[in-house]
Amino acid sequence: MKHQLDFEKPILELQRKLEDLQKHPETHSMGIQFEQEIEQIRVKIAETRRQIYLDLSPWQRVQLARHPRRPYTLDYLKSVFSGFQEIHGDRLFADDQAMVGGFAHLGDQKVMVIGTQKGRDTKENIRRNFGSAHPEGYRKALRLMKMADKFGLPIITLIDTAGAYPGIGAEERHIAEAIAVNLREMMLFQVPIVAVVIGEGGSGGALGIGVADRVLILENSYYSVISPEGCAAILWKDRSATAKAAAALRITAKDLLELGLVDGIVPEPLGGAHTDAVATSETLKQYLVKTLAELNTLPSADRVRQRYAKFRGYGKFLETRTSPSAA
Repeated sequence: MKHQLDFEKPILELQRKLEDLQKHPETHSMGIQFEQEIEQIRVKIAETRRQIYLDLSPWQRVQLARHPRRPYTLDYLKSVFSGFQEIHGDRLFADDQAMVGGFAHLGDQKVMVIGTQKGRDTKENIRRNFGSAHPEGYRKALRLMKMADKFGLPIITLIDTAGAYPGIGAEERHIAEAIAVNLREMMLFQVPIVAVVIGEGGSGGALGIGVADRVLILENSYYSVISPEGCAAILWKDRSATAKAAAALRITAKDLLELGLVDGIVPEPLGGAHTDAVATSETLKQYLVKTLAELNTLPSADRVRQRYAKFRGYGKFLETRTSPSAA
């Protein structure tokens, strides 16, 4: 098992035992007893996998969301969509390769797909800036969304980023302003918008392409205002409190659905999306087709009104009044 996570060790140990038994049966047992032993280990592996993956902690789900073999935006563009034609550049500064987008087909419907893209190796991660977009990435995304709105094409965004890039260059080119403009403009587009968190959904970097009529999230993804590591450093002054922070933040798909911050959870195969990318893609496509079909039945004015109300309704506020004497 490549890229083994800590909580997957019991499965790996059983798999190694099974492989050893299959390679050298003469050192273990003979005949029917040998076959029975192999079958028992297989059953034990399946049961262990089920017990582990059906009872994951929030931090373990964050680890799965960051798994290096998890499907990325470009993977889904090949498996879920067809005829993808990438469009480059923001027409202002540069082409940010951490943000990709262009025309594609979802079944018979032409759409505009935009998403953050990580790299598979060090060289590609440097080129993609580890999936953390610069201001020009968000401005490119906005350019494509305006084009989609002009031609009446639904917009689909795929979110997988730890956050927008916080470097000096990004600040000099106004990263906060670029994200803020996207939030404002996405509220007003007349076409249907669907956002899907396919891995990490970090802070404003995710929200910069996340204002949508429907927000979906893959089962082992997370969506949060801050990373668990950042939260642990601020609140507990201790990086070892990361697991505690992940639980406190309530960033898992189940928590987000209960809080009303997402509209649906896309199931993943047992063990995560990377264990069966084909099945994950098929499921995601079904959810996207169904969601777009529902949105297409709504008048555009109703969609915009509901979208605005949806995001304005996020969060709860507690107001307290102090008496004049206390003041």
